Amino acid sequence: MVALAIFAGGCLSTSPAVAALKAIWGPGTRDGTSLFPTYQQLGVRIYEDALRWDSIAARRPRRPRNPNDPAYAWPSALTQDVAEANRHHMRVALELIGAPKWSNGRHSSRWAPRRPRDFADFAVAAARRYPGVHLWMIWGEPSRAHNFQPLTAATPFLRLNARQRTAPPLYARLLDAAYGALKRVGRANVIVGGMTDSAASISTPQWIENMRLPNGKPPRLDLYGHNPFSIRAPNLLNPPSPNQQIDFSDLARLDRLVDDNLGRPRNREPGLFLSEWTIPTAVDREFNFHVDPRVQAQWIADGLRVAGELTGDVYALGWIHLYDELPQSAGGLIEADGRKKPGYLAWQGG
Repeated sequence: MVALAIFAGGCLSTSPAVAALKAIWGPGTRDGTSLFPTYQQLGVRIYEDALRWDSIAARRPRRPRNPNDPAYAWPSALTQDVAEANRHHMRVALELIGAPKWSNGRHSSRWAPRRPRDFADFAVAAARRYPGVHLWMIWGEPSRAHNFQPLTAATPFLRLNARQRTAPPLYARLLDAAYGALKRVGRANVIVGGMTDSAASISTPQWIENMRLPNGKPPRLDLYGHNPFSIRAPNLLNPPSPNQQIDFSDLARLDRLVDDNLGRPRNREPGLFLSEWTIPTAVDREFNFHVDPRVQAQWIADGLRVAGELTGDVYALGWIHLYDELPQSAGGLIEADGRKKPGYLAWQGG
């Protein structure tokens, strides 16, 4: 089997006593038709989407914590999607990502802002713009050089050198600043940090172990985010994945790693928020493997079972791609022509 490819691309309790909540990434519409009835049919409880800071605040706002500052250009489609999610009894989780040029020395959006406070100010504006949203993911896959800079790739298992240790603490400062700012807006806000994936430039264990603030403490977070992409059937009895990939079968090991390194006195055992998972059923640009649609369905059933076995540790399991969008992605639950794959029924029934 080929190696996993780098992927392109009221108060809420964070320790649920029930099975993981099913989540799904948008879009909210397809060809002008709402997808929320379909998401509801699938049993989705959390709708996921992204807020790109670089797009929303291309100009520096004079009052950065005020969502009505004229520099902000909030996406109208997202406003509609948040309302649709509410009508369909779903929570919303928004990922804050991408730094505008004015914040990071005129670099591309993957470069971190020079001042964590600027990012925190945007988080405040977002929370005030969407007061009904209480789940906030901080950046997406920052352990990948494609998504976060400055970052120097590392060899799995080895101790990070000085250059490689730059990115995890930098991200920790962004996360902690956003955490404090969002909690001041409302204690109901739940902050998801880490946001690693299985095919990163710095492995998930290395990332977690080096997420430290200048005072040596771990950053504050409520839940740890991870995308457990896998090239094998999810099973907690499987041996560790190669090269510290941390796939679906490693979730119990990941849970212990998070508790040991990121637990704090007020949150000693952060739960897991599995933001993205998908299994391609044809050749696409996102992965270098694919499986038969029937295998996709079986792996989905296996993954939902594993999440159930980790009740109390896994807060949510998110799927990305409802439809295939070839040639980019073939991991949908529905073919591009509208035919439901066996995986659709597996996700619906889990």
